[in-house]
Amino acid sequence: MKIYSEITPLNADDLFVILDHQHAKFDYPIHMHPEYELNLVLNCTGNRIVGDSVAMFGEADLVLIGPNTYHCWEKGGEACEDTHVVTIQFEENFINNDLLAKNSLKHIRHLLEHSVRGIEFFGETRSAASKRIQKLSGLSGFESVIEFLSILHLLACSKEQKNLTSVGFSAKPEYSASTRINEVYNYVLENYDDDRLSLSSVAQKVNMSDSAFSHFFKKRTNKSFTQFVIDLRIGQASKLLLETTDSIGQICYSCGFNNVSNFNRLFKKNKGATPRSYRNQFQDRDLIDSESASTKEEYFRVI
Repeated sequence: MKIYSEITPLNADDLFVILDHQHAKFDYPIHMHPEYELNLVLNCTGNRIVGDSVAMFGEADLVLIGPNTYHCWEKGGEACEDTHVVTIQFEENFINNDLLAKNSLKHIRHLLEHSVRGIEFFGETRSAASKRIQKLSGLSGFESVIEFLSILHLLACSKEQKNLTSVGFSAKPEYSASTRINEVYNYVLENYDDDRLSLSSVAQKVNMSDSAFSHFFKKRTNKSFTQFVIDLRIGQASKLLLETTDSIGQICYSCGFNNVSNFNRLFKKNKGATPRSYRNQFQDRDLIDSESASTKEEYFRVI
């Protein structure tokens, strides 16, 4: 799959930039950039690609995308004539701002840490944020900074959100307030490709019995340890299917699965398509993307 790198208009003097597109044409190819992006789409339906997630979006869509997570919106039909897209981009180092380490702003830091998997917002949160984002495009100076931080605060405090990409798609581990869970995340991320990885070996790593660890992990993550490992391996496999030409068998074994038939079955259960079909649907998009990117060569380069 061709992935384009977008050259954003953000410069060193900007806290953020806001791009307000009336009658957006959705002619950007699948692309990525090191900046964070908060994207609001109004008055259109279609398909949204964020990492290994392909999903339909409704008349309103609001997604926060972390650095270097590729993404694309595709309109679903000719009825999208009045589409309005507002995009806010801010630099990758924003998360390292000392202010975000303060107790009153830590929730925004946590939001940005999770955004590497893409975050969709819905319900009242999307409705309220949509109004404020549209208002933001008409503000400037200090007033715009305060409103920008207020929007991030609104999103960070909301429970009306969900991650889009697989847990293993990003090279970065999940974030948790639990130090022990973070230790587990890091260990599994480093050893997911070992088919000997087991609940017992990880329980021993964190000095817990198998039963105690199983209960602890399920309580903290709302999923079993076995399912977590499967999800992580499927996410890594998705990334390899999209970014390499490795065979299905090579990807199967490199991600810690011990046979191809089991890999195919689990992948289809998680993604709704076999590994081969999943790869093909993105390769088919390359033909479309190469045409749309050719008219915007000053903004994109193939990576």
